[in-house]
Amino acid sequence: MKKLIILSLFLFSKTFAFENTKIDFRNFSLNKYEITIQEFKNYAKKNNLITEAEKTGGGYEWGAGWEKRAGWTYKTPYGENPDSELEPAVHVSRYEAEDYCKSIDGRLPSFDEWSYAAYKQVFNSSEFEKGKVYKYPSGDEAKNMNSQGLLNYDKHIDVTKLPEGINGLVAMGGNVWEWIDDQKNDNSLTAGASWWYGGSKTSKSGAQYKPSNFYAIYVGFRCAFD
Repeated sequence: MKKLIILSLFLFSKTFAFENTKIDFRNFSLNKYEITIQEFKNYAKKNNLITEAEKTGGGYEWGAGWEKRAGWTYKTPYGENPDSELEPAVHVSRYEAEDYCKSIDGRLPSFDEWSYAAYKQVFNSSEFEKGKVYKYPSGDEAKNMNSQGLLNYDKHIDVTKLPEGINGLVAMGGNVWEWIDDQKNDNSLTAGASWWYGGSKTSKSGAQYKPSNFYAIYVGFRCAFD
């Protein structure tokens, strides 16, 4: 019993000691990890926020087209409590992501910023060549990313369980798509692809536009800072 209590306290402290570090690229900084359920939940509680997914009964998953899933929200991404609150916050629209970033004196990254951080090794590294632009956030090859055929979890997972890629960033490829500031009419760019895709979609050319008010199991975000 004593061992179980000690283990529970350890797991509790590990979860709540999480810090989403900012990686400094001189002209801007970027969160190391995708924004987590824990982070977004604290923000929502503080601001009495109810997301559109909550208001409308749930978010979306691809089935026979886009299908609404009852009870699927950032708190319960698959309709039940998540394995970890350090999973990425999904079922969040571009506007809701943008508002979160503003609340911590940040913003959504531009695609130029996001892709610079994701594909060009800026810092000294034992794994990547400084100054080199790579095809994938994992280097010359698509590997070590939560994508189909690679790590292949078949769902998004706790961001702290995924390996670092270029510039020490985590899950710039795979896990979930990330909202980008770039817009075309009522659509906003998303980059990095989600676990649902193969690794090839994590290249720069894989970015795609989605309706800015869209929210689904596959899409999260991270923030940039000036």
